[in-house]
Amino acid sequence: MKNILIGGAWPYANGSLHIGHLAALLPGDVLARYYRAKEDRVFYVSGSDCHGTPITIRAKQEHSTPEEVSEGYHREFCDVFAKLGFSYDLYTKTSDEKHKAFVTAFHKRLYQSEYVEERTVKQAYCPSCEKILTDRLVVGICPACGKPTRGDQCDACGEVPDADTILHATCAECGTALTFRETTQLFLLISKLKQELCDFLAAHPYWRKNAVAFTKRYIDEGLRDRAITRDLDWGIDVPREGYEQKKIYIWAENVLGYLSAAETLCEERGIDFREVFGTNARHYYVHGKDNIPFHTIILPSLLLGHGEGLRLPDDIISSEYITLEGRKISTSHNWAVWAKDLVREYHPDAIRYFFLANGPEKRDTDFSFREFKEQNNAELVGAWGNLVNRTLAFVAKYLDSVIPPAIIDGEIAEKVEAAYPSIGQKIERGCFKEALETLFELVRFGNQYYDLHQPWKTRTEEPENCAETIGNCTYLIANLSVLLHPFLPFSSEQVFRWLGVTAKWEPQPVRTEKVPPDLSILFARIP
Repeated sequence: MKNILIGGAWPYANGSLHIGHLAALLPGDVLARYYRAKEDRVFYVSGSDCHGTPITIRAKQEHSTPEEVSEGYHREFCDVFAKLGFSYDLYTKTSDEKHKAFVTAFHKRLYQSEYVEERTVKQAYCPSCEKILTDRLVVGICPACGKPTRGDQCDACGEVPDADTILHATCAECGTALTFRETTQLFLLISKLKQELCDFLAAHPYWRKNAVAFTKRYIDEGLRDRAITRDLDWGIDVPREGYEQKKIYIWAENVLGYLSAAETLCEERGIDFREVFGTNARHYYVHGKDNIPFHTIILPSLLLGHGEGLRLPDDIISSEYITLEGRKISTSHNWAVWAKDLVREYHPDAIRYFFLANGPEKRDTDFSFREFKEQNNAELVGAWGNLVNRTLAFVAKYLDSVIPPAIIDGEIAEKVEAAYPSIGQKIERGCFKEALETLFELVRFGNQYYDLHQPWKTRTEEPENCAETIGNCTYLIANLSVLLHPFLPFSSEQVFRWLGVTAKWEPQPVRTEKVPPDLSILFARIP
């Protein structure tokens, strides 16, 4: 039994979730459900990112407080994730006291290392607003790619620039050209960790191409030391004398949420935290490509600087982007499909299926309602739902609800036996689209088998052959429900109840003698 840590990116609690978030985060739940079915010890964690400037800006706009804004979105996120079947072992928030305590202790130790030093730096100041500006409130031209950017990250190229390097820097609130004042901050000396980070990257050639390319670019262009403190009034206090008016910079504490949440679970389960971050473990980090440097450079640098040998990330599941009707999603221009609306209108497995079957694993993927509805009707209704409903309805109507025992056809037995390790390997490698494609090939095989053996004819002419056909189809359905469970948990659990199987990752017999009277269709057509 291995310790499997699966960290889903922490959504920022200053606005609603959209379909891009769903596409990036759903693979984490597939991994968690799969590893539980294998009976490994799973720590599937995430939470709401509740600190930072955007939340304080929204609070100001809404005449509210950062606490109220972040808590409202945190509740919304929890509701959406529950409706979509995200099986987090712990979904928490960065404003939680346990997270704050963990981060404080982590930073105290970090500050004692050779990788943190105090520096005097320039700090953006708006003469019109008469206030110090955080990076988020600095706008201008990216020094790396020459395109418009904010001070915290360039959306065009992924660069994380220093605010004082941005060209033609102005205030995001009033447009005034900025001046810069001096202040003292603590810096994480990432540049001193270059060899360790190079070795870390070289040890993971199987990462997705975007993760390898982004990380290599950051290293090749020259690793920059990053400030880990900021002059803010909303966040976690800096545990160092003389820094009472400052907070820990958000990027230096939110990625530690994976560790703080894992520690909380370890305490609840009576497990040594060192077991999860030791050798008998595998760690997955699941997020969009804009978060790659925070998981392949920042988090490893913090762990290395901390100096206690904590396990570095193993697998980076970094998605490309979802576009909407051919255009980039833009929350500021209200060009998005909001997750809270989608879960209100459609079956959760239909949503999960679309974003996993069309996941942006290697390239951007477009979402359109036409494609969403067509795939629901063709694949979930026309293929998987059809196999289940036609088989079990036949049992109920013509066989007095009794599932006939059958000698399992050699080809079906072979396909089922092979499917478990094959699909498992694809899931472990992060190839979710390929896994689903393979499973739906097996679904289509099941429908072809049903059609070829024509039970609607043989029930009167050759009842023994009819019983064999239906028994084999029921066996195939039972195992398909197990194999599909990580992807489509709601419909799979319906089949579990009808046929008496469990989510254990191994070939299983049908354990019920009769189909129940409450049979219903798995999926409805979307007109």
